Amino acid sequence: MLALAAVTAVVFGSASLLKNRSGVARAILWREADTDDYLRFPLRVVEASREPALFERDPVDLDDLQVTGRPLGELLGSSDTTAFIVLREDRLTYERYFGGDNRESIQTSFSVAKSFDSALLGIALADGASGSVNDPITEYLPELLERDRRFARITIGDLVSMRSGLRYDENGLPWGDDAETYYGTDLRDLALSDTQIVEAPGSGWHYNNYNPLLFGMILERATGVPVAEYLERKLWWPLGAQFDASWSLDSEASGFEKMESGINARALDFARLGVLYLNGGAWRGHQLVPGWWVRRSTSPVANSYYGFWWWVEPGGAFMARGNLGEFIYVSPRDDLVVARFGSSDGDVDWPALFGELARAVH
Repeated sequence: MLALAAVTAVVFGSASLLKNRSGVARAILWREADTDDYLRFPLRVVEASREPALFERDPVDLDDLQVTGRPLGELLGSSDTTAFIVLREDRLTYERYFGGDNRESIQTSFSVAKSFDSALLGIALADGASGSVNDPITEYLPELLERDRRFARITIGDLVSMRSGLRYDENGLPWGDDAETYYGTDLRDLALSDTQIVEAPGSGWHYNNYNPLLFGMILERATGVPVAEYLERKLWWPLGAQFDASWSLDSEASGFEKMESGINARALDFARLGVLYLNGGAWRGHQLVPGWWVRRSTSPVANSYYGFWWWVEPGGAFMARGNLGEFIYVSPRDDLVVARFGSSDGDVDWPALFGELARAVH
């Protein structure tokens, strides 16, 4: 027992010393991802808008509304929820916080970030910074050709629809691609050197966190600015975000945004993306994301439930979703947006709850 304790102390001590240079060390030390991880990673600030846009309020007491067989307020209070927001016809209908959180509490995105990535791609296409989703990724990342000429067959569209054909093996901590892409300290190098083609691009759907990393480098090179700065200029400021946000970085030395997961913001500001997409990419008279891109990215591409980094529901609803139950749900048919954040998914079928809620308040 003493020997085991000594070995454990050495392992964790070494991991602590190496955490800024080794993804494996971080995985050993920090273990499973959690919603406080934004405090561990370095970050790039996304400044609030100088002209914040407030939501018009139209409050409705939904606490006693029966959803999935329980009153909504009771369910939210017992499901590790930290923030729950409902906007109907662009008006703030319901806003509640739990577990000590409030309007100014920072929520983290996990894979909700991918839907922001999708919006930034649509903007880059409209700006002419990027040519087309049919562009081969090697047009922007030619160094991939040095390892495998087949990378020229992968398009930007293959990345954003999760059909790149690249290997992705989740496994467990501290090994596996999940750990590498989440905890890696140089994600650019990881995506350029460790990716391997295992099937024909476009032939099959496979959730893969190397895809947004490759896209992040494409966006950097196409726009000439860090991804967080592009988000700030093209979305955060035009959307009238009330609060500063941030995008977690892989390390201070690399300074690359964690494209697959790392946006940190207040729940109300996250909800703005849902309102933007509810209105076809327009925000208060200004077209921020092309309408054609909103329609295309929220329609099934690879299968019946996935578009371009948006999850698609039957009946036309779609959502951004993250690892621990983070959601931005949009139902155009019901003119409704729901944003839910929490420390876990609370064993709740959230998409089913959102659909039931949308029908009830329509």
